[in-house]
Amino acid sequence: MNQPAETVPQQHARPEQHDPPERHGGPGQGSAGLAQSSPTVGTFRERGGALEWSGRQETVRVEPWGPDAVRVRARLGGPVLDGLPCALLDEAPETGSAVRIEDGVGRLTVGALTVEVGADGLVRFTRTADGAELLSEERAHFWWPGPRLYTPVGNGHHRLEQRFAAYEGEKLYGLGQHQHGLLDQKGAVLDLVQRNAEVTIPVLTSSRGYTLLWNNPAVGRVELAANGTRWVADSARQIDYWITAGSPADAQRRYSAATGRSPMLPEWAAGFWQCKLRYRTQDELLSVAREYRRRGLPIDVIVCDFFHWTHLGDWKFDPAEWPDPAAMQRELAELGIRLVVSVWPSVSPLSGNHALMEQRGWFIGTEYGPVAHADWPDKDVASTVQVAFYDATNPEARAFLWSRVKENYVDPYGITSFWLDACEPELKPGFSENLRYWAGPGLEVANMYPRENARTFHEGMTAAGESEVVTLNRSAWAGSQRYGAALWSGDIGTDFATLRRQVAAGLNTALSGIPWWNTDIGGFHGGDPDDPGYREVMVRWFQFGAFSPLMRLHGFRDPGMPLGPDMTGGPNEVWSYGEEAGAIMEKYLRLRERLKPYVLRVMRAAHEDGQPVMRPLFLEFPEDQAAWSVDDAYLFGPDLLVAPVLTAGATARTVHLPAGARWTDAWTGRAYEGGGAVTVEAPLDRIPLFLRDGATLPVTG
Repeated sequence: MNQPAETVPQQHARPEQHDPPERHGGPGQGSAGLAQSSPTVGTFRERGGALEWSGRQETVRVEPWGPDAVRVRARLGGPVLDGLPCALLDEAPETGSAVRIEDGVGRLTVGALTVEVGADGLVRFTRTADGAELLSEERAHFWWPGPRLYTPVGNGHHRLEQRFAAYEGEKLYGLGQHQHGLLDQKGAVLDLVQRNAEVTIPVLTSSRGYTLLWNNPAVGRVELAANGTRWVADSARQIDYWITAGSPADAQRRYSAATGRSPMLPEWAAGFWQCKLRYRTQDELLSVAREYRRRGLPIDVIVCDFFHWTHLGDWKFDPAEWPDPAAMQRELAELGIRLVVSVWPSVSPLSGNHALMEQRGWFIGTEYGPVAHADWPDKDVASTVQVAFYDATNPEARAFLWSRVKENYVDPYGITSFWLDACEPELKPGFSENLRYWAGPGLEVANMYPRENARTFHEGMTAAGESEVVTLNRSAWAGSQRYGAALWSGDIGTDFATLRRQVAAGLNTALSGIPWWNTDIGGFHGGDPDDPGYREVMVRWFQFGAFSPLMRLHGFRDPGMPLGPDMTGGPNEVWSYGEEAGAIMEKYLRLRERLKPYVLRVMRAAHEDGQPVMRPLFLEFPEDQAAWSVDDAYLFGPDLLVAPVLTAGATARTVHLPAGARWTDAWTGRAYEGGGAVTVEAPLDRIPLFLRDGATLPVTG
């Protein structure tokens, strides 16, 4: 017989392990989701502020995990496991909670979020204030045992499925960075795997007022269908997700507190970054830096790209091409320019580090075949070689790689900023099931690799006393931001269609907890600096880049060369695109320089409060329903609305101005009341910009 339980307020950051008396639930009552539950009777327990349900050899644990948030774990065949690789910080933010078990239902309330667990183990999330359903688990079929499916794949691992209900009109955002061009990803099916330009960060923000993190680095997929949402892990040991209730802005605060906030961006990183594929020699790189200063153009960073090394995995300059890095560093410092150096996680068999690393088990292992993960060109060999990737999940491997970087870049030359390319890692072929990491089997842990690679540099630099840690990464996972990782959108195309897709990519990245984001301005693959059509693309992209969190010019311009140690692309400096385009690009260089104090103020908000720099309109204006559908404009911080020109030949731009604010055209001074669309002039030298509620920013000088 069910016995009512008193509401018990709790103040535990993490549950204590003890075994209170069991409570047996009857058939669920009180909600549509629970009323359709099976008559199976489960067992409830309250454990130090957490609610547990057990039945059908399954354990479900719901525990407070920060204000207005809970963590849900479920496992077949025993209690839930601690210590598995995940995205959440080791300690949950301190918060209060209340547990009640009565009438066959267990309830846990944490601020704005209430969780109901039925007698059959079905979990439902409601808004505490009014009981409105935010999200509910859902069976695939009435004959289905529950919303969670465990299919054994051997050795205690399962193919895991977690199903939730779908809701009419719901919009879903986040999931990292993708090139499908969708801001609202409802209806999409996405692989949960890391690839060049496709970055998996498994966190979703819903228009219904919740944000959910799939707290699992396993390879899998997410299906956001009209008839349900399904998360799949191809092989893992337990289901694990985190959910919070509240507005998108509140959710960013909660999520960033639970997974770690970015450091404060240093001032040098907020300006203009110059690079191309690639500067082949010390003299070539210095000549570009000198020319920027000769022309009086703002520049903060210049990048030394790949193949500057002796062999891949030596992690040091080739003296034939870079004879005096110390002198180069001194001159760049005198010019006020920071040097960023490319460091790849792959190691050629020609490298002096390969034999030792293989012997000590510091490469990603394989289940079948040799420890080789991709073919790649290297110096002093006519063909490609089979390279291995170091295992960034292994603390000893991280320490070794950092020791080589410190010995060859940091200590002799004072280089402390690094470009972490190919950090998905860039496997060929990409069979995660053949990989064996220190942290676990490839299918279970592969997605965390880019985060752990960024961790290598963050921990190494912090231990060396460096406080300004910034790395430029081609991939990321949940929590990468806490290690000073900036993300760029990978090796993308060079046309207007690709440019347009970057707006949604950047906004979804922002909602995935990564505030430091940028693209290769102008795209990566190709682009002829002498082609008038491409010059238009470059100008419009450069304008977009000036209002991106980081502003970086890069690309493999025509004429290209075959992949190899001798390769370089065409010119890619602001003066490379002719007089008209160059003058416009110079204008936006100076505009970015004037805006640096504002950029740093917004970066401070990201560091302290978890608010992104690049913001979808609904983040600031959730009550404006039209704002939830705007995928071609955004807020740059709270005060500046940016509407990039995304089509060829356009000289005007229509943009929605959110209700609830008054907007001033930054170029003309004309004011508009929010709540509708306006069309403004957008000649080639102008990106439409609107200032919010009388904000004053030095746009026009």
